Amino acid sequence: MNMLPDAESLESGTEIEGGFHPLFADVPSSVEFNKLRKRLLRLTRQAIEDFSMVKPGQRWLVALSGGKDSYGLLAVLLDLKWRGLLPVDLLACNLDQGQPNFPKHILPDYLDRYAIPHRIEYQDTYSVVTDKLPEGSTYCSLCSRLRRGHLYRIAREEGCSALVLGHHREDILETFFMNLFHGGRLAAMPPKLLNDEGDVMVLRPLSYCAETDLEKFAAAMRFPIIPCDLCGSQDGLQRNAMKAMLEDIEKRMPGRKDTMLRALSNSRPSHLLDRKLFDFAALNETLTAGQDISDDI
Repeated sequence: MNMLPDAESLESGTEIEGGFHPLFADVPSSVEFNKLRKRLLRLTRQAIEDFSMVKPGQRWLVALSGGKDSYGLLAVLLDLKWRGLLPVDLLACNLDQGQPNFPKHILPDYLDRYAIPHRIEYQDTYSVVTDKLPEGSTYCSLCSRLRRGHLYRIAREEGCSALVLGHHREDILETFFMNLFHGGRLAAMPPKLLNDEGDVMVLRPLSYCAETDLEKFAAAMRFPIIPCDLCGSQDGLQRNAMKAMLEDIEKRMPGRKDTMLRALSNSRPSHLLDRKLFDFAALNETLTAGQDISDDI
């Protein structure tokens, strides 16, 4: 059963009876914004469909950090749900990790204003991170692991089968190249992943969406953005280098990011060097003469 919109309904701008979700009451009426909104909807529903994310009746915990990506994720999912095209319950969740000067009122006020179901959880992981890492270190990796553990717990407590994150196309490509250059492995961020305990699915519905589109969307929607550098730490130099490299490639050869993303779903194990994925020892001339063995795997 297809629970997602067909292309015609999105391109025509059809709304369900009753108008639109309150989040979209004051959005720009420009053709440019309408195209942007439809593109984000289309790419999100494509990822949801391609990776079989939806099981009707489930409950999703949508992680909301206060950044442009998580705001965009929540808005797009609410838009799909309002249209009757996402048959799951959504619960927004912010984990206040005790960063200095974190504006505690912004997210609750925003969510209450639009009557969005939510849970705000306070856990002082900032003190844990600063206690374990020397001053001047990059906190992001440990902070992220601690945050993820609490979000899994909250998902269980709230009866949510999935934790939904706002990672986008650039996050996936940057992670791929970090693994390639520094980890010696071919791996990226999967759009769908089961946690180690096997009880919470991690979903990334924005996997096909461009970061630039999310930036434009956030500006048009006037999301009350909370900066990610309140703790004084930023992502490491490695990820920043990957971002700069990808931007340079895209500038020199427009469209390469989309091509690279497609490549991640079009692998040829027989043309790589991983003996665990392809049985090179069993290869023989008779079996493969005159054919491309990569197409047979």
